[in-house]
Amino acid sequence: MKPKHSRLSIANQCELVGMARSTFYHQSSGESAFNLDLMLKIDKQHLKTPWYGQRQHARHLRRQGQKVNRKRVGRLMRLMGLRSLAPQPFTSKRAPAHPIYPYLLRDLDINSANQVWCTDVTYIPMARGFLYLVAVMDWHTRKVLSWRLSNTMDSLFCIEALEEALTRYGKPEIFNTDQGSQFTSNDFTSVLKREKIKISMDGKRCWVDNVFIERLWRSLKYEHIYLYAHETMKEAWQGIDAWIRYYNQDRPHSSLGKDRTPDEIYALAA
Repeated sequence: MKPKHSRLSIANQCELVGMARSTFYHQSSGESAFNLDLMLKIDKQHLKTPWYGQRQHARHLRRQGQKVNRKRVGRLMRLMGLRSLAPQPFTSKRAPAHPIYPYLLRDLDINSANQVWCTDVTYIPMARGFLYLVAVMDWHTRKVLSWRLSNTMDSLFCIEALEEALTRYGKPEIFNTDQGSQFTSNDFTSVLKREKIKISMDGKRCWVDNVFIERLWRSLKYEHIYLYAHETMKEAWQGIDAWIRYYNQDRPHSSLGKDRTPDEIYALAA
C-alpha cells in the first residue's frame, strides 16, 4: 500500500487487494503470543465441536496443559467472533436499531444460481496476529462470489464484499446471513433493501441454517490456513486468493453432480 500513490487512491488500492478501507487506517493493539496460541487452539477446536462454550473450551485447554480460566477464554472468543452453537438462555434484548428477519430457506427448493446468496465472517489466524474474512457465496453452486479481509470486526468490509458481488454477478432473490451485528446493521440491510432483495437470517445459534459457508470455512482452514503461518496481510491475501480460485475453478464437489466445480455449475445454472 502506498498512501501517496500518484494515480491510485487508498480506496482503489484497498479494492485491488481485497482489503477493507477501515483496515488500512486501523492500528491494532495486538495480543500476546500466548493469547494468539490459545486463539488458534480455540479456532481449531471450534470447527470440531461448535457446541463448546467458554467453560468447555477452558476445560479442553487445561487438559492440554494450558493455564487458562474461563474469563480469558470468553474474551478471546468474543474477539474471534465465536459463540457456542448450543441452545442458551435468553439473556439480552436485541437492539431496536438491529431488527432480526425470519429464516426463509426452510423447505425451499433451491435449484438455480442467484436464487439464494449467503455470507459469513470467520477468524483467520496468522503467525503474529489475526484477521477476519468475509465471503459471499451462491448457495446452489457453492461458488464464492466475493470476499474481503479486515483486521476489525465491523460492517464496512462486509458491505464492500456485498457490493462487489452485486456489481459482478447481478443480485439474488434471497440473501441469507446469521444474526451477527455486521449483518443486522442498518448499513448492511439497507443495501439489500435498495436492491429489493429478500432478507433471510439464521435461527439464533443455528449453524445448520448456513451450513454451506460453514463447510467452506472448514475446507479453507484445513486445506490452507492451518498449513501456512502467514506473516503479513499481503501474504494472507495472496494465499487466500489462490485457494479461493482453486476452490471455484478446480476443486470438484461430489454434491454438485458429476464432480463439477462451482464455476462450472454456476456457468450452467446462471
